[in-house]
Amino acid sequence: MKGLLAGAVSIGIACALTLASPHAQTAPVAPTNNLPNPYQTVENYFKMPEGRTWGSTSAVAVDKDGRSIWIAERCGANSCAGSKLPPILHFAADGTLIKAFGEGLLLSPHGIYVDADGNIWVVDCACTGGGGGRRGAAAAPGGVTPAPVPPPAPIGHQIFKFTPDGQLLLTLGKAGGAREPEFFYQPNNLVIAKDGTIVVAEGHASTPGSTARVMTFTKDGKLIRSFGKLGTGPDEFDQPHALAFDSKGRLFVGDRNNNRIQIFDRNFKLLDTWTQFSRPSGIYIDKNDVIYVADSESESISRGQNNGMHGHEGWKRGIRVGSAKDGSVKYFIPDPVDQTTNTSAAEGVTADPAGNIYGAEVGPRAVKKYVRKP
Repeated sequence: MKGLLAGAVSIGIACALTLASPHAQTAPVAPTNNLPNPYQTVENYFKMPEGRTWGSTSAVAVDKDGRSIWIAERCGANSCAGSKLPPILHFAADGTLIKAFGEGLLLSPHGIYVDADGNIWVVDCACTGGGGGRRGAAAAPGGVTPAPVPPPAPIGHQIFKFTPDGQLLLTLGKAGGAREPEFFYQPNNLVIAKDGTIVVAEGHASTPGSTARVMTFTKDGKLIRSFGKLGTGPDEFDQPHALAFDSKGRLFVGDRNNNRIQIFDRNFKLLDTWTQFSRPSGIYIDKNDVIYVADSESESISRGQNNGMHGHEGWKRGIRVGSAKDGSVKYFIPDPVDQTTNTSAAEGVTADPAGNIYGAEVGPRAVKKYVRKP
């Protein structure tokens, strides 16, 4: 109990400091690992068709009905390149598959969003490989070289809007991707404001020259403005990986590789910076301002591929649940795999009105349901 109280006090102090001066250096926060876990895990809840297995999955959302679940997975692998499987899946509340569509359109489904009209938006990051480049043409017998094989049609780095039945209504972005001043290159996530403004987070890479920004569009897809660049300072991002609005209309940006959430008003004025929710891969905020934050990378990335630079040592992977109103962290669902060198636990997260949590996993290639313990 003493440890919990000390952690809560340190979180409160850090929140007060950032509220007082959002542009000041973020105060260090003790890891919020030792919190209650009132949830039990339900594995294999969603039933794939016979013969089909889960691929990497980071896109999960609750339907407008508040019960059924939308998931976009990567065609049984970590990319849909060359696959004929439909990656966009709609499951009934009991976990049975209702429909599937979207085959041939996406490389790496990364985010999914259900708008107020029930339409389904899917973000294709194209950040895990895929088609592209020119296929070579070998010389035929006798030394005759055949005509060059044209490259495959460009694909990836786009955002699609569908009806619940799979009819394509709108496409944002250039097929195959585009850099400034066009878009997109590795879009990560999308949310829609109450007035219909579309907000997109772009930039999955963390190398010099990479894109790292937030963009806004009109309802019909016309660019309004873009904001941010690659960096570690205020108003800068390194992998803006997740987006969510709270009930006040504040925009929460999961600035993953900077191990923080940056909070902005509608004019992109920085209001606050939170680090107590750990390294944010996914964020969901419900109508009561309960915030769910998925951390799929802390410590594992430093053990594996990032040379310890951004691994967030001392913080455990899992889902943290708290309040978007005051920044308190109340619960923690830990990743059951403690030692790993790859992404693990949920990367995408959502919750239904009954309070059930759904975590979409890239590394383990699964989607888990979490329910309150009796």
